[in-house]
Amino acid sequence: MTLLPQQKERIALGPTASLQYLPDFISTEESHALIAKWTTELDWIRSEITLFGRKVPIPRMNTWYGDQPYTYSGTRFEAKPWTPELKQMKQKIEDYSGLRFNSVLVNWYRDGHDSMGWHSDNEASLGKTPQIASISLGQCRKFALREKKDKTNKYTIMLAGGSLLLMLGETQLLWQHSLPKTTKPMASRINLTFRLIDQQ
Repeated sequence: MTLLPQQKERIALGPTASLQYLPDFISTEESHALIAKWTTELDWIRSEITLFGRKVPIPRMNTWYGDQPYTYSGTRFEAKPWTPELKQMKQKIEDYSGLRFNSVLVNWYRDGHDSMGWHSDNEASLGKTPQIASISLGQCRKFALREKKDKTNKYTIMLAGGSLLLMLGETQLLWQHSLPKTTKPMASRINLTFRLIDQQ
């Protein structure tokens, strides 16, 4: 099922998993200003992950900010100090959602060739039921979800620039998500996923 939400919407993925989508959480003007600032000022790297016993570079740029380090697929991210704008964004999401976060993974998808494969944000450091807040800036991109126990059960959401997607309940335990490649011309997109990391 392809979803094209144009307004605030809550999407049930089952009795214990849901999404909440807000297409205009950030104004167009602020979204453009932030993507222009962050593409040039954040401390970007192209990190590597371990697949089948070997290190491979990921198809995007990324960086990690916050209060706690993070380990994903054999790669440890040391936390960089919050920038004023990242801290303000965290506070804005916390005020809206009532959730609490202490770190953010920032991904920069430079064009349609940059992507994210199927995965769940379910590392042990995120706790038993991770609640994830995802901010999209810039290019609208397709965000795909599939149920773990029935991979034919899928949803696709077009994430607009300036939107907020909350992945709530047991979404990370029961579902996977991805940002697929596309051959269509694509401008830059920055995505921020705010998380609560356990003390390490």
